Amino acid sequence: MSKAEQYKLLYAQLKGLLEGETDRTANLANAAALIHGTFDFWWTGFYLVQGEELVLGPFQGPIACTRIPFGKGVCGTAWKRRQTVVVPDVEAFPGHIACSSASRSEIVVPILRGGEVLGVLDIDSRELATFDEADAAGLEPIAALLSDIL
Repeated sequence: MSKAEQYKLLYAQLKGLLEGETDRTANLANAAALIHGTFDFWWTGFYLVQGEELVLGPFQGPIACTRIPFGKGVCGTAWKRRQTVVVPDVEAFPGHIACSSASRSEIVVPILRGGEVLGVLDIDSRELATFDEADAAGLEPIAALLSDIL
């Protein structure tokens, strides 16, 4: 199954999981688990906007940074730019925040509603150059789906 097909299936599964459930934490936890399990990523989770910081939300993987300032690191940069950021090598990203030294590449997708960033979906891999445009194209509709619950 291609990556695009996996994302299409993941979207349908997530839509079914979210149907009828209104609890934000439960929905984000299930979304993180579903994405993480589908692709076996190193870390999959959410940071939610609270004031001028992103605060750790539900996730799968090892412990993580708790707070990330606006515009800092990959997550803060995606928030500031209001667009997906794909980083093939986190050590080459200026200002990368190393929550885990095992993380080698990363993708961060902002969760937007009406142009406002509500949070970000952050995914890390232990391998270099794991993420590409197919991941961005697959994850952006998932972030849009999740914007309805935040």
